[in-house]
Amino acid sequence: MRIEPALMACSGGIPQLSHRLIDSLAFRFTAKAFRAFPKPFTTSFPVRSTQQAFHKVLTFASDDDVFTWDDVVRISKPETLSDDLSDLRGYWEKIKICNRRLESQSEFLSFVIEDQIVGYIHKGFAENLRSFKDVFTFPPENSNSKGSSITLHPSLSTAEDRTRAVGDVIKSLGEEHIPGIRNELYPVTSSFGASIFFSLERAAAPYFGIKAYGVQMNGYVEKDGKKFLWIGKRSQQKTTYPGMLDQLVAGGLPHGVACGDNVVKECEEEAGIPSSISSVAIPVGAVSYMDIDGYRFKRDVLFCYDLKLPESFMPKNQDGEVESFKLIPVTDVANIIRRTQFFKSNCSLVIIDFLFRHGYIRPECFGYLDLLQSLRSGDCS
Repeated sequence: MRIEPALMACSGGIPQLSHRLIDSLAFRFTAKAFRAFPKPFTTSFPVRSTQQAFHKVLTFASDDDVFTWDDVVRISKPETLSDDLSDLRGYWEKIKICNRRLESQSEFLSFVIEDQIVGYIHKGFAENLRSFKDVFTFPPENSNSKGSSITLHPSLSTAEDRTRAVGDVIKSLGEEHIPGIRNELYPVTSSFGASIFFSLERAAAPYFGIKAYGVQMNGYVEKDGKKFLWIGKRSQQKTTYPGMLDQLVAGGLPHGVACGDNVVKECEEEAGIPSSISSVAIPVGAVSYMDIDGYRFKRDVLFCYDLKLPESFMPKNQDGEVESFKLIPVTDVANIIRRTQFFKSNCSLVIIDFLFRHGYIRPECFGYLDLLQSLRSGDCS
């Protein structure tokens, strides 16, 4: 396997940034910190003055958080910034973005079905469910026990009855309490492949803290001994992460669809990849994360796939969810991950995993094993 020379050496001296380069970048690359560029990050990693300058460049704020492919290409180039390739902090930032506020888990009640914990419901959101007494059973109001849990009413004994009853609750609560309803069902289970207790509206999954599974595929090309990744830019009309960078192919895992079949389906819909090509995509593992945002508790597991594509292949979106695609050298994609927040947050984890597996992140880099382990920070079951 050929390793790109630019990323082979994880050592080296302290790089220097010219004032002219810093000024030009500060002028050209400005965006809201939450959207396109990382906030300052504090770890036990050594602090280098040049890295501090680098982060200052990328955390200026403005009212314009839209970026173009020209911005992406310019910030991705090695010559744009002489930052230290051995510094893994940019990757660590992306891990943290996907694993926020875990210290707040005490604010959630366990959601239990047939003595199995299938999710977690925030105490505040649970108040919206109290009036549905024929669907949900609550612990006594004076109970402060850590073992308190919410269950479904005993009369709901079958998966079909549970799906219908909870679905009616979701419809009743509506967009005010659960925005982005898609009429797409996710299986509710204690672990992957276990018995399905019922099916739940996809948009409601984080409000019930259920495990959600998805597939994400790295589509790559090899040319002249170098690897390139096809990257998508999400439609500005998307309700989530509009205009941000994404995998070539990605999607949630709906009820009753196998991972491999879902990859083939998403390949056709999102990139126009025929099954004759997509059927040989290789399953390469999974990443996981847990993220708390208000009442939402995301517990996601993403199954990762690699697909080596012909040099002549050109992706073409079929479902209107992708604005455009671009083929970018893997080394430049790594720079985008480290330097910006252009990517949809969980895509960064999948690409970091790709960088490990294809030798772009080396054991010589300080924090290598910790970063590798952090790619599965969630309950990967």
